Amino acid sequence: MPGPTGRRDAPLDKYRYNDYIRRMGKSIQAEIQQTKPFASVEDEALVALQRTADRLQWRFSELLTPYGVSPTQYNALRILRGAGDAGRSCGEMAERMINHDPDITRLVDRLERRGLVKRSREGRDRRVIITRIAPAGAELLSRLDRPVAEFNREMLQHLGAGPLRTLIKLLELAREKAG
Repeated sequence: MPGPTGRRDAPLDKYRYNDYIRRMGKSIQAEIQQTKPFASVEDEALVALQRTADRLQWRFSELLTPYGVSPTQYNALRILRGAGDAGRSCGEMAERMINHDPDITRLVDRLERRGLVKRSREGRDRRVIITRIAPAGAELLSRLDRPVAEFNREMLQHLGAGPLRTLIKLLELAREKAG
């Protein structure tokens, strides 16, 4: 049957159409089903940033679940791997955490019970406890290196290197103001 152009048009491929629409993305207003417009572009940007961070964190948690670690535990292990033999105190770890954790000591307790980290008192100040990554923790991170790199590519590669550099710079500027 001829279509509107006067020639025979192929039937609409609903699967490809739906996939295209899904990939186009929704505005944050539509996504959270907000009926009123945002009060300002700053409000909209913050909500979009928070929603995006939450979605990425949730997907990252799904990736880590089979390995038995949370994103916060993974972050702590990465900090300790980076510290090498010097290790880190709880305070130093807290300063480097991506997400603020009010109880680093309890986090380290859980990692130590699983044999992923080791703690020791050292130096002249016996009150300071240094935490180091244990061989089991280093091995776990080694197994996670490839899946995490693939996850990062899967989540953001479609944006392209130029826009990602711009995003990084914009986020740096936002954090600067946030302190």
